[in-house]
Amino acid sequence: MKKIKNIAGVDEVGRGCLAGPVFAAAVILNKGINIKGIRDSKKIPFKERILLFNHIKKNSTYAVAMASVKEITKINILNASLLAMKRSLEKLKFEPSIAYIDGIFSPEGLKIKSKTFIKGDEKIISIAAASIIAKVSRDLFMIKLAKNYPNYRWEKNYGYGTKDHLNGLKKYGITKHHRVTFKPIHNILMSSKRKTL
Repeated sequence: MKKIKNIAGVDEVGRGCLAGPVFAAAVILNKGINIKGIRDSKKIPFKERILLFNHIKKNSTYAVAMASVKEITKINILNASLLAMKRSLEKLKFEPSIAYIDGIFSPEGLKIKSKTFIKGDEKIISIAAASIIAKVSRDLFMIKLAKNYPNYRWEKNYGYGTKDHLNGLKKYGITKHHRVTFKPIHNILMSSKRKTL
């Protein structure tokens, strides 16, 4: 059996958000990396995620990519997520032997072999590492974006549909960073159209 030399774990973050792009990361962990604490990013507190994020960056080859809000609107969130995953793999400094991808779908058109894993971020360490890189990268992006859009508390909710975010939407309306095909945003748009008729 041929030995697999370099495995790239791949995961995406932000599929369920109402605002902002979807992010993905591909990570090839260095041999001998201390994997203590590396797990599904959703189960890690923010401060610990930052520490693990820096640790993984120093001890891996990694790449981060995104698909924009416009792309999400055009091709839907699933395809945009897969596109971000593909882009992250293509941005790696060297080509892995295989990509281990979180979920049930693999991006089309990959030049390398891939294997999907349901709940891969809970089972495969390289996918868990990718989830941390993608999650922190996206969180930092949304925190920065929140400085120009303070009414939605993106620095706290990162674009997810929390009470603060929904209240901001009701009071201030939508921005160019909101996903117009997502139900809460779509409903606001339809409501405003009805009011102007």
